[in-house]
Amino acid sequence: MDLMNFYQDTKLSAAIPTIDTLQIRKATAKDLTSIYRVACSVGTRTKESYSGFLVDDYSAKPKHYQKFFQERILELDHFYVAEGHGILGFLMAYTKEQWLKYNPDWIQETHWRPDFDMSKTDNFVVVDKTAILSNLTGKGIGSFLYKQLIKDLKAKGIEDIFAETIISPTPNFASLAFREKQKYTLAGMRYEDYNDTLYTDLIYHKPVL
Repeated sequence: MDLMNFYQDTKLSAAIPTIDTLQIRKATAKDLTSIYRVACSVGTRTKESYSGFLVDDYSAKPKHYQKFFQERILELDHFYVAEGHGILGFLMAYTKEQWLKYNPDWIQETHWRPDFDMSKTDNFVVVDKTAILSNLTGKGIGSFLYKQLIKDLKAKGIEDIFAETIISPTPNFASLAFREKQKYTLAGMRYEDYNDTLYTDLIYHKPVL
């Protein structure tokens, strides 16, 4: 069975989770295949603005992207999975140090709003990817993942969260709606040259409450 059929079968068999059955926990190495499967369900060559998407086409380079997720599982302090009947979604967040390791000029390259308080960049996390199996989006799984992240950030004294949403060349309207649901506010924007494509990203901020 090829990979695309594999994750499609998983999507069809996944039961809609409830508060009582959904578990949020840190990702481990044994979750790699399931995490990759979730990424493939929403990270495809075709981008659907209203359904939401991840930028990369994950099925195009299986070994490359599985290595990427494997490295992040081991490295990141905040990599969570939502587990119901199998892995239904995941959230990846970078601490400031981890984010600037891969994006060293991120603060300088962002066009911050004139009224944005730059002290909020002193200690933060960036939520880089939140992905839910494509047939289970809108069921509240992303919100459960955020609750665990915020709980852990409070314990560490981290007070600020940033996240990016693409508005060009294909706007991610589903991601924008989720930013509003999570009570983010617009902090700035930046341009990103990624895989020979110029993206326009809105930078959103929310306090850890």
